[in-house]
Amino acid sequence: MALTMLTPFTAPALAQPELEKLQSYLGDWRGEGALTGGGRNEPFRCRLSVAQGVQLKVNYTGRCTLVNATLSISGTIAYNAAGKQYEAAMSSNAGFTGLAIGRQSGDRISFDLQEKQKDRAGSDVRIGSKINLIGETITVDFEVEFNDSGEVLKASVPFAK
Repeated sequence: MALTMLTPFTAPALAQPELEKLQSYLGDWRGEGALTGGGRNEPFRCRLSVAQGVQLKVNYTGRCTLVNATLSISGTIAYNAAGKQYEAAMSSNAGFTGLAIGRQSGDRISFDLQEKQKDRAGSDVRIGSKINLIGETITVDFEVEFNDSGEVLKASVPFAK
């Protein structure tokens, strides 16, 4: 399923060190983890591509495969000089769309994207993704909580070039 790239940012002026930080993540990344919870322990393999975007942003697209499903994500990351903060947007083929402000601590920038939705039966579901840019690495944590059952599915995927 093709996804439309989110572009919630209005042409931020990017400061040079922040642009260089974002550009250090350009390239193709691969990672593996496991989807756990609810009696599951399934391999979770992902590919992520980070490319230079327009208006001094970086764009990312990724695909993760499970035993019987594929998750596709795409989004943008930018530095908003006026707000002095990193900002990220993400959408997925699972219906997740999120915006997050980056929290910076040392060489780490973390984005916490959270959304509540209804599943096919109309029950509440909390969907989240955390993107961590740490030094020269990327880690993405996925979490889905089914409120009616309390079941939580999680996957953490460390990426390497």
